[in-house]
Amino acid sequence: MAEASRVLQTTLIPSFHPQHKSPIFQSLPLNFRRNPIQCTVSTSNSSTKATVPQKISWGCESDSLENASALQKWLTDSGLPPQKMALQKVEIGERGLVALKNIRKGEKLLFVPPSLFITADSEWTCGEAGKVLKQNGVPDWPFLATYLISEASSLESSRWSNYISALPRQPYSLLYWTREELDRYLEASQIRQRAIERVTNVVGTYNDLRLRIFSKYPALFPEEVFNIETFKWSFGILFSRLVRLPSLGGKVALVPWADMLNHSCEVDAFLDYDKSSQGVVFSTDGSYEPGEQVFISYGKKSNGELLLSYGFVPREGTNPRDSVELSLSISKSDKCYKEKLEALRKHGLSASQCYPIQVTGWPLELMAYAYLAVSPPSMSGQFEEMAAAASNKSTTKKDLSYSEIEEEALQFILDSCEVSISKYNKFLQASGSMDLDVTSPKQLNRRLFLKQLAVDLSTSERRILFRAQYILRRRLRDMRRGELRALTIFNGFRKFFK
Repeated sequence: MAEASRVLQTTLIPSFHPQHKSPIFQSLPLNFRRNPIQCTVSTSNSSTKATVPQKISWGCESDSLENASALQKWLTDSGLPPQKMALQKVEIGERGLVALKNIRKGEKLLFVPPSLFITADSEWTCGEAGKVLKQNGVPDWPFLATYLISEASSLESSRWSNYISALPRQPYSLLYWTREELDRYLEASQIRQRAIERVTNVVGTYNDLRLRIFSKYPALFPEEVFNIETFKWSFGILFSRLVRLPSLGGKVALVPWADMLNHSCEVDAFLDYDKSSQGVVFSTDGSYEPGEQVFISYGKKSNGELLLSYGFVPREGTNPRDSVELSLSISKSDKCYKEKLEALRKHGLSASQCYPIQVTGWPLELMAYAYLAVSPPSMSGQFEEMAAAASNKSTTKKDLSYSEIEEEALQFILDSCEVSISKYNKFLQASGSMDLDVTSPKQLNRRLFLKQLAVDLSTSERRILFRAQYILRRRLRDMRRGELRALTIFNGFRKFFK
């Protein structure tokens, strides 16, 4: 399982936009071992086409402790103070930090010094490679991804070799799912589209770096090292381990040792920089006895978001922040389709939008979008107001209410919920007979693992939709009963006066 703190964001590259879109790659394992990069600058555009390697040579298996003692010794020698926790195999997360002594509620732990942070300012073993990236204005995410690969390929020459040796060789991440697997197992969930976009961004980022920089400096960035497979690895590490430190102005960093902590939906302990102790710490929100695994929170994330970045799904009903994205669309047959689409585009929205639904309800923006979707031509004067309220970019949340079309809006949301529920039902019913034709034990184990993750996600997301369906049906029933009662009273008065 993932062993990280909070992932930063879903947008990879704020200013370094890929110039070319590449087809979704297939997950192919890699295999190579190489010497450290020779730091000799070359601007030649011609180079021999490298043979794509078959396996990542650095790191370890996700549940391995083979490099744990070397990691802990290196951390201690590098300034990490004595710890009340040790890296061990655990039931939740395969490996994690376990209490060695009694830990009190509210106690601060870790105290990882800044000298152990990996940031965009970290020193490169191959300084010329880092200089080239900085000269080309590469932003933090692709810069750090390239840095990790460069340091990993430098082997023992890198000061981070003990840390990289303890990182998973294949991070749990949807980056390692093939397009076929995403389509097959996540067909009902909106997370599928977000995973495809993330893979596309990673591939596009790599291709842009390759065309603009790597191909011009083949001695610094040889293709047998800097290729799409190693970038999948490095981005998988960043998505699952990079943290934002609010007390350092939102600076992002990899924090060795701290990133071995696993997530629990039941805790609210977060990593941050403590200025008084000058290190990354977290305060426990519960007590721990020796032998118990210590947890932090990766953030207020849905099960789908946890699967997307960390590769696991919490048990159904255990995540109070769980949500499911509901897709809503303006019908092209709507008499005011063009006017509504224009109003939506003005506020950065499109004719099809996704909004999160939780067990506790849905956002005001969703209701505003529903009002716009069902509003008749006579309400064209309110289209702009509805579209503005439907945008989450608005600084002020506006709770709109149009009693004359409220029933139609609620029915619109209910219909969308039931369309989504039918997709989940279809997948869950078919999941039992999937992969019966797979004969390879290794491939079968992989398929069964991915399918179980998808089943767990689909079950939890469908559960939220069932709850929304129940609430919507009850509210519509009450509204219609009220209308019927009012109509009965009105007819009674009319008969009386006749």
